[in-house]
Amino acid sequence: MEPYVKQTIKNEVGYIEFFHPAHNSLPSNLLAELTNKIKHASTNDEIKVIILQSGGDRTFCAGASFEELQAINDEETGRVFFSGFANVINAMRKCPKFIIGRIQGKTVGGGVGLASATDYCMATKYASIKLSELNLGIGPFVVGPAVQRKLGLSGMSQIAMDANSFYSAEWAQQKGLFSQVYESTELLDEAVQEFAENLCTYNPKAMSEMKTMFWRGTEDWDALLNQRAKTSGRLVLSNFTKQKLKSFQ
Repeated sequence: MEPYVKQTIKNEVGYIEFFHPAHNSLPSNLLAELTNKIKHASTNDEIKVIILQSGGDRTFCAGASFEELQAINDEETGRVFFSGFANVINAMRKCPKFIIGRIQGKTVGGGVGLASATDYCMATKYASIKLSELNLGIGPFVVGPAVQRKLGLSGMSQIAMDANSFYSAEWAQQKGLFSQVYESTELLDEAVQEFAENLCTYNPKAMSEMKTMFWRGTEDWDALLNQRAKTSGRLVLSNFTKQKLKSFQ
């Protein structure tokens, strides 16, 4: 299948779904499309609640596109690439509507950042998480603020430093990333739909005010995440990272 980002609306719920055949990794064009879809849903009066999900049944998101990482040859190109994740996270943060994360499988790197930027996240027991950036010589700089906001500094630093290990969905639930963990994708989908449609019966203005309250203290993230993207863009040019990326070819 070809990569895509699409939106559907059902019972006042906006479903935003992304897919890439390489384990739902996110190259720049998909990140840009995802940002635009979230922004458009933010102002669409037909949508009261948003569900963020990915296609397929094995991996929610494998993070950055290795092919694009390998092609980065200057700091500005690196900054622009990593800003793709920053733009998605900031669009989710600024969206006046609740965003529910539907995490059906493993999620790595930038994918953990997307899950962390949702307002309420539900997963299957197969949805283990890993921050692998340090293993590549980079570090989870752009997604770090979102992950830390959900897991706390202790939890975020644990998985950021233990960059080779997957942490279970149960661990992620205990730390506050996942609100509920289900035995199967079918049970997850039922629960996500029921929860989202129930939210649609509430006052949209009240939910918008609540979201503003929940995200208080993140007003500097436009500048912060851009600065973090510059750091990642510089580090991705290191010999260490170049050699690491070659080893995955």
